[in-house]
Amino acid sequence: MSCVSVERMERILVISLDRPAALNAVDSRMTDELGAAIDLLERSDDLLVGVLTGTGRAFCVGADMKAVASGSPFDALRHPEWGFAGMATRRLDKPLVAAVNGAAIGGGLEIALCCDVIVAADDALLGLPEVRHGVFAAGGGVQRLARRVPLSTALELMLTGRLIPASEAMHLGLVNRVAPRDDVLAEAVGIASEIAANASLAVRASKRLAWEGGDITDSEVKRRTDQIARDVFASRDAAEGMAAFADGRSPTFTGD
Repeated sequence: MSCVSVERMERILVISLDRPAALNAVDSRMTDELGAAIDLLERSDDLLVGVLTGTGRAFCVGADMKAVASGSPFDALRHPEWGFAGMATRRLDKPLVAAVNGAAIGGGLEIALCCDVIVAADDALLGLPEVRHGVFAAGGGVQRLARRVPLSTALELMLTGRLIPASEAMHLGLVNRVAPRDDVLAEAVGIASEIAANASLAVRASKRLAWEGGDITDSEVKRRTDQIARDVFASRDAAEGMAAFADGRSPTFTGD
């Protein structure tokens, strides 16, 4: 039985973590299936944006420690190429929106932090409590949290292991929007639809440069920006966008 399901909604791929009885905890099978779902999004020319959510009461509560305790190796939760949950060390080309329908704790928050935009349910709890259990957020959560919020705030959250409600997470800038639980997925799909309506080359270039900016020097930022801009600004979509603006009409983008 699959523990990750996918649904195509025109140019959007909705990916659902589907182990509700285990609060969508990550085991080896979910690692493989989530990695495959993300790969489907990345490889499919007709898909422009992904939405990642969970079924049941939680988004994801992290690693399935019951499986680990029963003998499953922790390394089985790490894809050899893509890291924890099949996505933690993978830099995605296409935008991904998280619809955090419930608790996103530990590895669950690490998964959400892999996404570009986060919509959270108004009753969701988020946090990295690993230090309370003698470990730390080794699936990229430490670095990504420090990028999302001020360093002092990130340090407080990761060093105390405190869980925070969605309202506080939004105030801190950790999540983009808060919605009633029943509306979270629709809100995330709405954002994904807005993204999908734009020129895909320009969207991917914007995302790539935004994520790379913190890792490289100013001179390298300029070089990479100039390099990517040459392709984007010479594209048919760029010409169409400018022409549509001049004509006072909506552009029709083709992705090239």
